[in-house]
Amino acid sequence: MRQMADTSARMKAGSFIQTVMPERSALEVELESFKGDLRDDVVSLLRSCLDDLCSGCHGRSEVKAEEILEYTWEKLNTGHWKDVSISWRKAYSMASLTRVYSITGQTEDTGGRSHHRMQRALEICDMGILMGAPILGNILPDLAVELQKIIRDMDIAEAGEKSCRSDTQQAAIVDPVLKRRKVDHVNRPVLSPSHVIPRACCPSLTEFHSEYMEAERPIILTGVIDHWPAMTSHQWSLEYLASIAGDRTVPVEIGSKYTEEDWSQKLMTLNEFIATYINCDEVAREANAPVGYLAQHQLFDQIPELRSDITIPDYCCLRPARDGTEEENSGEMSDDEIDINAWFGPTGTISPLHHDPKHNCLAQVVGEKVIRLYSQVETPKLYPHEGFLLNNTSQVDVENPDPERFPDFQSASFQECILKPGEVLYIPPEWWHYVRSLSTSFSVSFWWQ
Repeated sequence: MRQMADTSARMKAGSFIQTVMPERSALEVELESFKGDLRDDVVSLLRSCLDDLCSGCHGRSEVKAEEILEYTWEKLNTGHWKDVSISWRKAYSMASLTRVYSITGQTEDTGGRSHHRMQRALEICDMGILMGAPILGNILPDLAVELQKIIRDMDIAEAGEKSCRSDTQQAAIVDPVLKRRKVDHVNRPVLSPSHVIPRACCPSLTEFHSEYMEAERPIILTGVIDHWPAMTSHQWSLEYLASIAGDRTVPVEIGSKYTEEDWSQKLMTLNEFIATYINCDEVAREANAPVGYLAQHQLFDQIPELRSDITIPDYCCLRPARDGTEEENSGEMSDDEIDINAWFGPTGTISPLHHDPKHNCLAQVVGEKVIRLYSQVETPKLYPHEGFLLNNTSQVDVENPDPERFPDFQSASFQECILKPGEVLYIPPEWWHYVRSLSTSFSVSFWWQ
């Protein structure tokens, strides 16, 4: 069965190369557009790599592309990320693209290893998306979608059934989420009616702007995302996510919270994340195994198929009034001005009490989260960390505060809620918020200013 799958992969890869690979002239134009900050020997090696690729010498082009990736990797990881030249990031993307085409072009010579090589090509493509910069009309995300489809077809052919379930995916989805709801819903708080955040069903744009944005009042919006494919035709079950993006490489936060010393980050496939951290067994949970959280990641730029499952709420396109004017939009926000992030994790993920500078609509797609909010005026009672890096984060453990270290915290006024699937919480800029998941959860945040 694997041999048949490999044959199919070779045919698809060959067609793939012929139909989506840019012309040599287009590659050269792209290289010319960003070569300014690159060393001459790197530019020369890139050109030689492209020449080998376009002449069909895929083995030679792969070796050269790997050499360029190793060198540019050092450039990307030296100093602060904000200081890295865009030229080096684009060079990393170009080398990633070249290596992907080199790998897929060699599938005819790899015997029974086509499946592994296609997965490797997808991993390299994702690294180019995560670490590089858009080139050739942002070709890498579309390329990754096609590679995932090829791998999915291979899995279907090997399994002999109409479902995309590789061995890792089987581990990821064998334990249904619903079967573990009793385990998931732990430490569920009882909310006081006097602190509950109000709800409103589909307020008009004018009402939202005046009553909530300009008044800096949190509100839970209902009826706003019910039409999303993620909530209807493409419900984000673990099986659906694994079938769409199971082999995609994503950054995962490891540890209880980002303020702890043992906090770290790790790259892994979405299948590995689901199997290790979402569907881990109860023994691991009871042993206080580290929590994994796919947090604050621009997943939808990386995986267009998931982006098509959501739409930006109209409220996020309103510009706040400035300079005392009453106009709610001197021109609507464009999609590119709105930051969209994914938050996907198991029961017990925590975002410590912190604040952000932008307006935030937090849409809950799967599961539930308990959220507590404090306005800016309560800041003196919230004991922010000293120093630049964490001065937007409180030192207080919200659900287990230390009254001796933080005596004023208990007198701070707050609002709270349990955010449920289909609801959207509006958090004004600079409002402090604490978030804990009560179950396996997937949220989408929309930030704008």
